[in-house]
Amino acid sequence: MDGTIPPRTTPKATLVICTTCKDAAWQGDGPRPGAQLHAALAAADLPAGVTVRAVECLSVCGDGCTVALQAPGKWSYVYARLSAAHIPAILDGAGRYAAAPDGIVPWRERPEVFRKQSVARIPPLEPT
Repeated sequence: MDGTIPPRTTPKATLVICTTCKDAAWQGDGPRPGAQLHAALAAADLPAGVTVRAVECLSVCGDGCTVALQAPGKWSYVYARLSAAHIPAILDGAGRYAAAPDGIVPWRERPEVFRKQSVARIPPLEPT
């Protein structure tokens, strides 16, 4: 090694998963469905530039498992009513989000679950 420090890379997207989410089928035994979804996504083959982060609440408690996509300078999105069955679509959507310069994936290019189960679209903190 020549002593140079490699540049720090910033993830192109963070997939945030609420670990306290539950669904109507959860009876209080074992990990909550949100924690199970987080574990499955954290163990998945993530798209390039996507990292996973667990949080304790996204305040969408009445709508089952919830995730958010966020990145500096990009629009953020919140999606609800998700389950392990949606993992391929969540990963596809996260990859498309990471590749979009502003976070806006054209509507027809979004996975169906992202088109139908969007809860919020939040503008970037910094002016674009």
